Amino acid sequence: MLKLEQLTKNFNSNSAVNRLSFEVNEGEVFGFLGPNGAGKTTTVRMLSSLISPTSGTAYVNHFEIQKDDQDIRRSVGILTESPGLYDNLSAEYNLEIFASLYEVRNPKGQVEKYLRLLGLWERRSDLAGTFSKGMKQKLAIARALLHEPRVLFLDEPTAGLDPESAKTVRDFISELSEQGRTIFICTHNLDEADRLCDRIGVVKTRLLVLDTPEKLRQSLFGRQVVFHLAAIQDHVPSKIRKLNYVQGVEVLDNKLLVMLDDPEIRNPEIVRALVQEGVDIQFVGELRHSLEDVYLRLMQDG
Repeated sequence: MLKLEQLTKNFNSNSAVNRLSFEVNEGEVFGFLGPNGAGKTTTVRMLSSLISPTSGTAYVNHFEIQKDDQDIRRSVGILTESPGLYDNLSAEYNLEIFASLYEVRNPKGQVEKYLRLLGLWERRSDLAGTFSKGMKQKLAIARALLHEPRVLFLDEPTAGLDPESAKTVRDFISELSEQGRTIFICTHNLDEADRLCDRIGVVKTRLLVLDTPEKLRQSLFGRQVVFHLAAIQDHVPSKIRKLNYVQGVEVLDNKLLVMLDDPEIRNPEIVRALVQEGVDIQFVGELRHSLEDVYLRLMQDG
């Protein structure tokens, strides 16, 4: 569980994070999106008790930052954008060092568990410096999980991974969420955020929006149904516009784009209206805006 209350961080006269207030639920995968310099990393550093806020406060696992910093550090795991491994030590020994620092019970068992889960067990004796960027990333994820944290902060968790490895990490994140862990992800991979995250927060020093990806799409773009027609007679668009539940109509080639609040109910009515006008309907589909469309609109407006 995370709870931010007017959390603010200033560096000299510049505001890096401006009065952030929101909550992340237990077991939720939360996406924290924004451009470089928006305050994402600074926010994570405050929430993990690595730096202090200028004002405001936050609670992590019911511990308050600046008051319960040691407890917070013990209860969170962090994957930074740069793995920061000991290149001249083996993968196994890298993890054993951190298991010791976290006072993990059965450190060798924990190290083996996560090396196997992330497909690195066969390379356990190899120096970390010989690993590819993607393998280093997976090793760093294993390191962040050794002490079984309830909250996990992930900064670009699939950066540098090939598609198969990236899917392994995404599946792993979903499994961790199902175990009741809270996952806080900073990422520029908007497609990944769309697939993984229960809710999205978009930040640009201040919080711009917070909601599920689907609700963000609907609030910014509404719902558009695309009617693919054999041909469009000139009078058809105006006829559809007159229906009192239609919010807008666009024509694109032989496609009719109709904006509706409730397509599941209204689509059959529009189909009947088109058939009455003698229109041949080839198929019907809904235009789905990507999370990238949402993000770019917010950056433009915000």
